[in-house]
Amino acid sequence: MSERVEAGGLRRSLGVRDLMVYGLLFIAPMAPVGVFGVLDAKSHGAVAAVYLVATVAMGFTAFSYAQMVRAVPQTGSVFAYARAGLGEAPGFVAGWMVMLDYLLIPAVAYLFSGIALHSLVPDVSRWVWTALAVVVTTALNLAGVRTAAVAGLAVLVMEVAVLAVFLVAAAVVLGRDGAQRGWETPLTAVGGFSLTAVISAVSVAVLSYLGFDAIATFVEEAVGASAAVARALLWCLVLAGVLFVAQTYLAALLEPATPQQLAADPAAQGSAFYDTVESGVGHWLHVLVAASKAVGAAFAALAGQAAAGRLVYAMSRDGRLPRALATVAPATAVPRRALLVAAVITMGAAVWAADRDDGLDQLTSVVNVGALTGFALLHASVIGWYAVKHGSRDWLRHVVVPVLGIAVIGAVVYEASRTAQITGAVWLGVGLLVLVVQGTSAVGIRR
Repeated sequence: MSERVEAGGLRRSLGVRDLMVYGLLFIAPMAPVGVFGVLDAKSHGAVAAVYLVATVAMGFTAFSYAQMVRAVPQTGSVFAYARAGLGEAPGFVAGWMVMLDYLLIPAVAYLFSGIALHSLVPDVSRWVWTALAVVVTTALNLAGVRTAAVAGLAVLVMEVAVLAVFLVAAAVVLGRDGAQRGWETPLTAVGGFSLTAVISAVSVAVLSYLGFDAIATFVEEAVGASAAVARALLWCLVLAGVLFVAQTYLAALLEPATPQQLAADPAAQGSAFYDTVESGVGHWLHVLVAASKAVGAAFAALAGQAAAGRLVYAMSRDGRLPRALATVAPATAVPRRALLVAAVITMGAAVWAADRDDGLDQLTSVVNVGALTGFALLHASVIGWYAVKHGSRDWLRHVVVPVLGIAVIGAVVYEASRTAQITGAVWLGVGLLVLVVQGTSAVGIRR
């Protein structure tokens, strides 16, 4: 595939397949593994219904991304879109809030990898494994976007293969021995369906999807630019939703504990998926899934780190962060300084959490609010760009869908943990302080 270097220094070398690899790596095909028990308990067993609702909810966001990436085909994702649709100050706030997500989600993924490797080799501290994962994936990112994409594709194929083994093995066991619960319960719940319980669980399930939007940060490196990115965004979300619903449906049928038992024993929720695989299929699949999770989590962090680096690069290029970070390495055509800054911050958060007993809980409780705030501003940008600035009369795409998206995000943030809400508010306050220090009040005024 030919490679073209644009004026900004980034090289167009990624096709739709490569973009989907980055998106699916960041999401991870077996993302529900870590939160399955929590969702099963919260939703009263309707865990597959949770992912159906979450996929539809995130579909509004994917649709708005597809609208804006066509209008503003620039790296920086929601930062660039909010600047175009709402103005300079909202653009900075959107980029600032999403940066919290892009920096912390890789930290969570690195921590998952460190925990999994520590369980296999307990003589090595999990913070050492976590730091090693950061170093290896950072080296791949610095080697160039194509090198990272090729390595990522190999890991993604492995993850999908392991998921396929689980799906087939679970189907065989269910066909032979029957289900532990009613066949309809993953969709209708155990003991009665509760919409409130499902929505509450969606506020956690949305974590499984955060990262698909990182595809938009590669628009200046995509062959086909905005059209390719829009297709990759939508297909990535659809494929992830199908995989999430399928695996949680089968896992719920194999789950020997009731949702009520899981709710009464929070300590068992984190390992519920592994315990289900162990008891339903066998130890061999437990080991296979755990090993896949260890490698897959590290490469999910690789994709997240790459997206974070490009967001930092874009904000620096536009003068919202130090311009020294807006440089591209000539040999590899990657924003090396921005990547290294993102890697250092992510490693600090991941290693800190790895050295604490409650580190995973602390990180996972705060990663979603930054992204969700950015998504809300993304939806507002669609309205601002199309309906307000360009007088679009396509009310469905440019007003109704974004308004519904904002409403969904508002409901999810409302159901988020108190810690997450406080962290998001503090991060927003720091961002507003930076905005004031920069001396800008030019809301709605383009540079």
